[in-house]
Amino acid sequence: MKRWMALASGPLRALAAVSLLAGLAACGGGGGGGGGGDHAAVTAPSSASPVHAAGATEPPATGAPAVPAPAVEKPATRAEAARFLTQATFGPTEADIDRVMQLGYGPWIDEQFLLPAVSHRAWFEARDAQIKAANANSNAWHDQFYETFWKQAITGPDQLRQRTVFALSQIFVISMVGSDVGDYPRGMAAWLDMLGTDGQSTYRQLLEAVSRHPLMGIYLSHMRNQRADPRSGRVPDENYAREVMQLFSIGLVELNEDGSARTDGAGWTIETYTPADISGLAQVFTGFSWSCPNWPDNNCFFWGNADGASDPDRSFNSMLGYPQYHSREEKRFLGTVVPAQALPDPQASLRVALDALAAHPNVGPFIGRQLIQRLVTSNPSRAYVRDVARVFANNGAGVRGDMKAVVKAVLMHPEARTTSNTSGKLREPMLKFSAYLRAFPHRSDSGHFRVFNTDNPGNALGQAPLRSPSVFNFYRPGYVAPGTAAAAAGLLAPELQLATETTAAGYVNFMRDNVANGVGQWNGVVNGVTLNRNDLQPDLSAELVLAGDAAALTERVVDKLVVGQAATALKAEIADAVGRISIPVLNSTGSNRQQVDNAKRNRVNAALLLTLASPEFAVQP
Repeated sequence: MKRWMALASGPLRALAAVSLLAGLAACGGGGGGGGGGDHAAVTAPSSASPVHAAGATEPPATGAPAVPAPAVEKPATRAEAARFLTQATFGPTEADIDRVMQLGYGPWIDEQFLLPAVSHRAWFEARDAQIKAANANSNAWHDQFYETFWKQAITGPDQLRQRTVFALSQIFVISMVGSDVGDYPRGMAAWLDMLGTDGQSTYRQLLEAVSRHPLMGIYLSHMRNQRADPRSGRVPDENYAREVMQLFSIGLVELNEDGSARTDGAGWTIETYTPADISGLAQVFTGFSWSCPNWPDNNCFFWGNADGASDPDRSFNSMLGYPQYHSREEKRFLGTVVPAQALPDPQASLRVALDALAAHPNVGPFIGRQLIQRLVTSNPSRAYVRDVARVFANNGAGVRGDMKAVVKAVLMHPEARTTSNTSGKLREPMLKFSAYLRAFPHRSDSGHFRVFNTDNPGNALGQAPLRSPSVFNFYRPGYVAPGTAAAAAGLLAPELQLATETTAAGYVNFMRDNVANGVGQWNGVVNGVTLNRNDLQPDLSAELVLAGDAAALTERVVDKLVVGQAATALKAEIADAVGRISIPVLNSTGSNRQQVDNAKRNRVNAALLLTLASPEFAVQP
């Protein structure tokens, strides 16, 4: 257990305990809610730059890269396998632990890469057809997007792909909050598919797929971006040009291979780009708009439709470049020049720009470090970042930006497999939720995994897929939690930016309701059967068998959620609380069977909730 994380969570633990005492005495339903914040209003510079206090005092990495892990390295214990799976999946299951123990780390990763992708868009479309068949005036919407996300997160066999998609969605951010992205839930499902497919290709291919995706065009306003017009004073929108550099590729300052900031002769960091670079690159992102089946008809769908027609798949088909709206001028940025074009060619300009961005030496350490943070640890050493950046630069076969190789390098690095006082990270709320749902398998009564919007901080998780408050994600990768022991030690705690008194109490109350009543939306009648309960119900039969033995029950529950990482004191504390819930003696006639069963379930619920509220569970070791 990483003490700096536990210390940072100390005030939250006290608040959680207060909420927990109230929660054990009450029950109720969790609810969804909308988040606030407009991405356009965020103007402060991102802390995505990997300059941080711990790195400032660490000596630069030197010498050869760390010796790579053996080709077949197997965990020595189930706890080690579970720790690896916490990094690589939405939460370890007993079956996945068995598989990693059998195959070893590397072969498990390779097996995951070979699994076929399950399409989120196909799920959404199938649900849309079902809904319309039942009511011609209805259609699939946001709820069905959440369904497909959580179904794959909870049950998808391609866990590494889904977990990587979640990580990439917090680097290449679009959000339905404060934008029109939410008007296209089918396109949002397709966005997840794109991250799953192109996120396992090359960074260059991924960057183009992101840049040309219509929902990114809507979110960062380069959809229908037009060339300059001196007569009206119009200039190209610079929003995407700025963010593609700042957040999606090279960051704010020039980096060494190990992620540390380069400095000039006076010791100042060196900016990666200037306002002139933004203006030059903005000219590249002109002329792109909705796709058109009749391309290259210049009178197609730049404005969305023509003669009442539009592309029915426009929410996910790549944007096309319309020459008549593309800048003709010479375009200069980052030392790259796109010559003036008598016949504008948007695609040619884009190719030059994305090639330049993908080849920039910052990309390996900048993107690699964020993937390490999202999957493994908030505070990677410079050597860790350097080794991943080198794999980004060359996968061993001369390929730059091989995303599979980069993800494997992140998960297989020796630093990912060992622990120290600075390793690990805080679990963000969605990952705590998914870990519970996978550790104790939940069955969907409807088969649809009807999990609602969970971004209400007061009665849910304060986080939901594709609902970050801005393009800067739910939290900054360089966030230091003020007034914490982690901050005093010079450590980052990005996910702690989500933690407030409201979210601490909201999470405990939300999980109390989930444990007591099941998860998700209410089902009345399903397939002719009256259920009157929440959609996802857990199988707790093995735990109920142990309910009479508080210590044994606690051992099982804690070890499924905090595999091999829980201190004896935590188990003793939970077992003591569980044991205080009395179980009546079954009478000779069995007339009090219901009271006995209720008491056993209350013990199981208490063991679950106390573990889910513990700092030990809140920390990914």
